Amino acid sequence: MRKFTMFLICGITTICFTAGHAQGLLRKIKQKAESVTDKMLDKKTDETVNGQNGGNTSTGSTTGSSKNNPSNKGGQGLVTTPPDVNENLSSAETAFKSGSYGEARYAVQQAMLGVEMEIGQRILKSLPETVAGLKKNAADDQVTSTGWGWVGLTIRREYQEGDKQFTVTVANNAAWMQAVNLYLNNAGYSQTTGGEQKVKQVKVKGYRSVIEYSEGSGYKISLPLGQTSLMMFEGINFGTEQDIINAVNQIDIDRIKTQLGEK
Repeated sequence: MRKFTMFLICGITTICFTAGHAQGLLRKIKQKAESVTDKMLDKKTDETVNGQNGGNTSTGSTTGSSKNNPSNKGGQGLVTTPPDVNENLSSAETAFKSGSYGEARYAVQQAMLGVEMEIGQRILKSLPETVAGLKKNAADDQVTSTGWGWVGLTIRREYQEGDKQFTVTVANNAAWMQAVNLYLNNAGYSQTTGGEQKVKQVKVKGYRSVIEYSEGSGYKISLPLGQTSLMMFEGINFGTEQDIINAVNQIDIDRIKTQLGEK
């Protein structure tokens, strides 16, 4: 068990090093505060049922109290703080040595989450400032992860000028990947001879991709990267199919693939 866990921690360290050069905390808080939370819930329940002063509940005073409560009119909200990789690796080792294997596993997960967030930020920095004459909306950049090990990792960047918009999304989403591969493997060579075609296969920078068009949402290109990652490009108010392909050609897809560790 010790060799396996230390191998896992060392493996995460290697991943951190590689990601840095190539490109939450809820469970721990819950465990430490569980007893306190239970007591608080019990206290609140007693106050609600019996009244705060041993059962002397007054409907009038309750109503008056609620009227005097101010409403929130502002605030900066929560600050997005990615997990600290080195700190969590250290916590994992300490927890393992003390026999707290659950804590060690959680800290390793948090370290990996930190790596994912760092990779996402580096990919965003590698994207161009403008695409097809559209400027990036840096304030709307997104990097999210719903798990660890590149499961649920999503990176998103928007470019816009007036009513014209170009969106780049890098995602690890099994459902999306399955749908695209299903089309490429089974219906990718079909063509429509009559009427307007809404979806077909194209090659973008040497990658087999699916391009779609909708009157309501415009163009969309889905491009699988390796085994687990998918890139999607959406273009609103682009004039032609070639226009959206030209925009995609401005993205360094090979570099993003390398940063994700895809082969």
